[in-house]
Amino acid sequence: MAFCKVRKANIYYEIIGTGTPIVMLHGYSPDHRLMKGCMEPVFAEREGWKRIYIDLPGMGKTTDYETINNSDEMLVAVVELIHSLIPNERYLLVGESYGGYLVRGILREYHEQILGAAFICPLIIPDKQHRTVSGRHSIVMSDNEFLSALTKQQLDDFSSHQVVLDEYNWNRYSTEVLAGCTIADHEFLEKVQKNYGFTFAVDKMTFDKPSIFLLGKQDSIVGYKDAFDILDKFPRATFTILDKAGHNLQIEQADLFNSLMHEWLERVAEFNV
Repeated sequence: MAFCKVRKANIYYEIIGTGTPIVMLHGYSPDHRLMKGCMEPVFAEREGWKRIYIDLPGMGKTTDYETINNSDEMLVAVVELIHSLIPNERYLLVGESYGGYLVRGILREYHEQILGAAFICPLIIPDKQHRTVSGRHSIVMSDNEFLSALTKQQLDDFSSHQVVLDEYNWNRYSTEVLAGCTIADHEFLEKVQKNYGFTFAVDKMTFDKPSIFLLGKQDSIVGYKDAFDILDKFPRATFTILDKAGHNLQIEQADLFNSLMHEWLERVAEFNV
């Protein structure tokens, strides 16, 4: 647990394990606990990987970020952190939602250093009005007996973000996602959202190393269809759309998530022998 001072932020990070670095980038509003909660189980029986979890500016414990005004500057802060922590090293990237958008920004400039990329419910189109999202938020499964024990506020929040509503999903959602959202600087995040999209074309290059896209069929935040538009840019990508999964796919389909992440890491290892 430490901080890394870059030009526009003092970024909180945690490093677990040793070996090939993997930089984990969470989505908009939560903090590093989202990525830590879903990725650490993947490494329970895998050695040789150095996991780097960070709190993006405006989220978690990161401080001194007030002069960041847009996603371009957010990206610069993340890149500066990576170059400070693992200078001249090759590494992997894992991005969830907005973190997946940042991953594409990093790939554009530094793809030669990057060994592989994983995208969890990635944000493809920053402008909500232009996203292809199917209908309204839908619930796939509910444990009504368990839900009756939640407060109205808890139930409203839970049912508006998850598509599987039971005790397991609540426990993980509340500790890995909601806890981070609660402490986020929402005024700052609203400011950055006014300039949410990069000022440059992010998908001009082709990334030909092992990748994976994990998409939720019931994701009402970013959807899954827009990801098809960039599939050709990732010729070595596994592309998976999971039913019974919304924008927190890593929780709702945990077993499949773990299995697919293991398979991705195997492909990365084989490719980079």
